[in-house]
Amino acid sequence: MTEKQQYGADLLVNTLNNNDIDLVFGIPGAKIDRLFERLDHPNAGETSPKLIVTRHEQNAIFMAQGFARITGKPGVVIATSGPGVGNLATGLMTASAEGDPLLAIGGQVPRKDLYRLTHQSTPATAIFAPITNYSAEIQDPENISEIVSNAIVAANGPKPGAAFVSLPQDVDDAVVTTQAVPEVQAPRMGAASIEDIDWLATQIKAAKLPVILVGQRGSDDASTAALHDLLTQTTLPVVETFQGAGVISRDLEPATFFGRIGLFRNQVGDQLLAQSDLVITVGYDAIEYEPRNWNAEKNLRIVSLDTTAAQIDNNFAPERQLIGDIADTLHDLQSRIVGYEMPNASLEQLAEFKQELREADEASYTPATANLNHPLNVIKSLQAHVTDDMTVSTDIGSHYIWMARHFKSYVPRHFLISNGMQTLGVGLPWAMAAAMVRPNAKSVSVSGDGGFFFSGQELSTAVALGLNTVSLVWNDNANYDMVKFQEEKKYDGQSAGVKFANIDIVKFAEANGAKGLRVESPEQLDAVLDEAFATEGPVVVDIPVDYSHNYELAELVESEG
Repeated sequence: MTEKQQYGADLLVNTLNNNDIDLVFGIPGAKIDRLFERLDHPNAGETSPKLIVTRHEQNAIFMAQGFARITGKPGVVIATSGPGVGNLATGLMTASAEGDPLLAIGGQVPRKDLYRLTHQSTPATAIFAPITNYSAEIQDPENISEIVSNAIVAANGPKPGAAFVSLPQDVDDAVVTTQAVPEVQAPRMGAASIEDIDWLATQIKAAKLPVILVGQRGSDDASTAALHDLLTQTTLPVVETFQGAGVISRDLEPATFFGRIGLFRNQVGDQLLAQSDLVITVGYDAIEYEPRNWNAEKNLRIVSLDTTAAQIDNNFAPERQLIGDIADTLHDLQSRIVGYEMPNASLEQLAEFKQELREADEASYTPATANLNHPLNVIKSLQAHVTDDMTVSTDIGSHYIWMARHFKSYVPRHFLISNGMQTLGVGLPWAMAAAMVRPNAKSVSVSGDGGFFFSGQELSTAVALGLNTVSLVWNDNANYDMVKFQEEKKYDGQSAGVKFANIDIVKFAEANGAKGLRVESPEQLDAVLDEAFATEGPVVVDIPVDYSHNYELAELVESEG
């Protein structure tokens, strides 16, 4: 019996299958249409990842990034040549900066046209090389599987990030005989050097106030579980970066959680780090919150636990770097610090910090206008409606600062924040990805009215897919407020370039087939959220917000994050 003819597209999809890729996001085009045909219409006996077609490539790659952050598996996005590929740039940059494994496959003109001024010919691999872990163009159809496999390995590397593969049209269409490379397991790191772990244990036992700073690479499930085991045995204070949110569980929170840092050097976490005589960074990346902010005086003793070597700068020069599997390193450290207790003076200082942290969560203000909601009250109401199995994805804007500082999350990677790039528009796409991956729990996005409309066209996609999303839109009457309030502080009350055209959020939601709700007064907030969370399918809530207290966010600021 004659074997069925296999094309480049088949080989690529079979490679994705072999790597357990079950979801792909994208928008088709002529240069890559055979790949989409295989994804959407596999023949009998064939399987393909589920294809999610979006309205914009940037939103597709945001969804793939959200998928990656939640699952730890590579998110996959496919776009056609030229502008389709160009629209991936922001997502590739964000994924690499924020440690999310991502594979982007871009269409390309046929190989004979690569160096001609022809329709949609773009040097995509050269464009993306500086912002990815791997960027390659397939020149031989028989090499499709090995190049895609290497891209996946690079995306999953010690410092996860984006990988890009350019697929010329004639390679996509070519008849191939090679079979897909089977999944290649990533190299398994062991714990860091035992000598270094012994040394760190000695330093902790000698310290008066050791503090753990957990970042993005320390928030995977295994590292978080190991940290919990260590903290259950030996109580140490922990500060989270914005992207490390959720590493401290409810039961550990009272004794070990001392806030988050990530913008403006004026938080409890900043104060605690400044007082520490030993800062242990766990999976921390400098792009999350530059060391010049939390170690401005360059006087902190720092030890780094990570999967990859740190970038050294004037404010971040660790005494030692413990490189290896973070979970294994923490487990080995645990047995070596049994019995350590901080001195009473340090415990008293921690109690003061904890009280300051509690007080910061309480709103004390006079509303600027009677119908507006204070950010802390919105967060308090949201907190009451969110359970630990739900995912909350926050966009960028003034709301993100309030949320990052005050919204409590007790499960890692259930509170998603873009802090490496502060990329506007991620909120709704990330929430949609979470709803696909965690279909049994509501998925919440929190956006400003600016950020929401960066990706708001995907609301119709959420409706078509029947996703259980609740989108809270903090409405400050059409301003890019995070820019506005900082400009006003800088330029004697003046701002520029921050006003945009207004859109009725409720009518927009309804036009897309979603439910639209509006909080007409602060007294209605809880009831409106009750209705939103009780509704099946996508819901958008317009919340007029009082940003008159944003100046407080930057009080006592010494340098900006």
